[in-house]
Amino acid sequence: MSAPTQVTEPHVSRVGDYLAGALTGALTAFAVRATIGPQWDMVLAMLVGMAVGMLVHMTLLLLLIPLLGTFEVMMPGAIIGMYGGMLFGMRDAMQQAYVPMSTALEVGALFGLLVVLGIRWWDRQLRGVVFARPHSPRVS
Repeated sequence: MSAPTQVTEPHVSRVGDYLAGALTGALTAFAVRATIGPQWDMVLAMLVGMAVGMLVHMTLLLLLIPLLGTFEVMMPGAIIGMYGGMLFGMRDAMQQAYVPMSTALEVGALFGLLVVLGIRWWDRQLRGVVFARPHSPRVS
């Protein structure tokens, strides 16, 4: 009887997860910047930013799920879209004139990367090391 073999994820999938998170964050920051102006009330900007971020997330969801998988796109994307939209909306209502678009996109992409990193870490903590049977087709 042989020892169990550890199931490993392909590296391409991990890179795609992080790219999808960065793309979701950057597009959310762009869409919120295009929608919300500096004259907006901060609470209204937060709520509209959340709605805009969720629309961005749902649109990207349809495009990225066939490529990366449901959990890998839905969980980080929902948090990036909702919370990123709220944060970017409040930022743009307070200081849109002081933050250039390039910086807003960089912050959005960085936020997306950090959310994906956090969710992947938490998923790993919950699942632990996964082992497959020796003759399982999922063994790599």
